[in-house]
Order: sequence, then C-alpha cells, then structure tokens
Amino acid sequence: MKIGTIDIPQAILLAPMEDVTDISFRLMCKRLGADIMYTEFVNSEGLIRQTEKTKQKMMFLPQERPFGIQIYGGKENSMARAACMAEELHPDLIDINCGCWVRNVAGHGAGAGLLRDLPKMQRIVREVVKSVSLPVTVKTRLGWDTTSIQIIDVARMIEDTGAQALTVHCRTRAQGHKGDPDYSWIPSLKQAVCIPIIVNGGVDCPEMAKRVFDTTGCDGVMVARGAIQNPWIFSEIKHYLVTGKLLPEPSLRHRIEILLEHLNLSVRYKGERSGVIEFRKHYSGYLRNQSGISKVRAELMQFTELPSIIKKLREVLDLYPVHDRAERNEHLAA
Repeated sequence: MKIGTIDIPQAILLAPMEDVTDISFRLMCKRLGADIMYTEFVNSEGLIRQTEKTKQKMMFLPQERPFGIQIYGGKENSMARAACMAEELHPDLIDINCGCWVRNVAGHGAGAGLLRDLPKMQRIVREVVKSVSLPVTVKTRLGWDTTSIQIIDVARMIEDTGAQALTVHCRTRAQGHKGDPDYSWIPSLKQAVCIPIIVNGGVDCPEMAKRVFDTTGCDGVMVARGAIQNPWIFSEIKHYLVTGKLLPEPSLRHRIEILLEHLNLSVRYKGERSGVIEFRKHYSGYLRNQSGISKVRAELMQFTELPSIIKKLREVLDLYPVHDRAERNEHLAA
C-alpha cells in the first residue's frame, strides 16, 4: 500500500477512535505491531477557534510515524483551514472523516452526513487537497443506508479530487456498529479506482484479517474496537498472514507488564487521576480470558491512584508462578 512516501504491503492500521486513540494507546499499539495510526477525530471548527482541547488532539510523537491527523466538519473553508493547521505539525498524511455515524456529527452534515450530499463531500475533499502538500485520504461508509449505497461512485469521486487512499467501513451509517459488515463491495472498488482501498469494520481477529485480504484484494485493513479488546491483535495478524498459524495467548505476567506500561504512559500524559480514570476502559482488554480475574477488574475500576493499582497487580502476580521474580518486582516498582 503506497500513500505518499508510505509504502507498506498488507498494512495493518489502527482506526481513529474518539476517547480511545490518545498518545498512550497509540504508543502501545505501535509497540504491538500497528503500521499506521491516527489521532482521535479533530473538529475543524474547534481547531480554527483555537480550542486548546481540540489542538491537543493533534499532538503526536516521532516514534508514532507513519501518522495521520484526521479532521472532520461540514464546511469547505473550515476544513481547508483546519487541514493547513494540521499540516504545520508535519504528520505523514491528513485524513478526512466522512464516516462518523453518531447523531451530533452526521446530523449536522459532517462525518457520514456527507453521504447524503455527495457534491458537498466532493467540494470538501477537493478544497483540503488543494490546501495542503501532504497526502490526503478519506474514510467513509458504504452509504447512508442500504437503499442509498453509492460507494463505487464515491470512490471514483474521491480519486478524482486528488485524494490518495480511501478507507471504507463496510457498514452503512444506519447500522452504526451493529450487524455484519458487507465486504462484497471491495473487489468492485479495487477495479473502479487505482488508489489504495483500506477495509474497516469487523476486523477483530487474525483469521478475519486474512479472510478480508484474500477475498477482497484490499491494500490494508483497519482495526478499531478489536484493538481495545485485544491490543496484541496487530502482531497476531502479522504473524498469521506470514505463517498461517495463531500466536499463543499472552501470559498473565506479560499482560500485566504491558498493562502497566500503558497505564504509566497514560499517567505521564494526562496526570495521575485523569490518567488512571481514563485508563479504565482498557482493563477488560488486557485481562480478558483470565480465570477468576473479573473480581480483580472490578477492584481496579475503583482505584484513582497509581500505587493502589500496582499493589493490586502485584498481589495478582503473587498467585502465579513466574520465572524471574526480581524482574517482575522491578517492573512493578517502576
């Protein structure tokens, strides 16, 4: 998959997710094998108003590259200005969100709402492409609902504007996250356009990723909620694509080590209280499928201080044999 200077065969991407893909989570996904990552989606109107919280969403670290800033909005001028502001931070690409299904975005003519006004979508993408020198990509859905799927025409339109790749969440806006994604459109998309096509939606295990690559001919797959429930999914997919074999489940010790690394990053970038509280959404992913761990997860959800969490996890590990107790204690004390 080639986008600008990025050239990655069978790329595995981390999807932009509001309140999820912050710096700490992205760093862990990169460590665990993600090829390309994005910011949470950035509101163009908030950005041009210089809203500090919106500007902070664009911050990223050099080790996250290749990296994209995703912007959304329903006004051509605002989107062009926002793209220029994003370009000043020197990401590797600018992505336009034309797929967010939530009411307060789509209902105001942004995100998936642009699927109801394709000329407007075209104008927005074209203005953003004209305004920046970086590669511009687009993320959208199959259509507003099953009666209005025009994704082939949308793809051709996106290519004609000068955008360099298209990600398709293979559900409609009406579906949200419900129901099975429909990948059957992707082979036709690949025939209709020359730009890379990335598949999103329902890629939650290595077997599904391989099936999508094999049956659609897509250039990359984008993982969203599957990464929250299994941060190891990127390395698992890559291993399975090469060997056809599944990696063994990470040990509890390894899970807790990675959990703590992620938690410490969250605290570093958000402060202790916010970092701990906002991390709670990740406990189930790191500790999934562990016998008797549900009570531990419930206790961890109550803590607001990092030392209390480290103490509880040390207690958990004391119940399991480890090969190097000194190494374990050194890590937990870090």
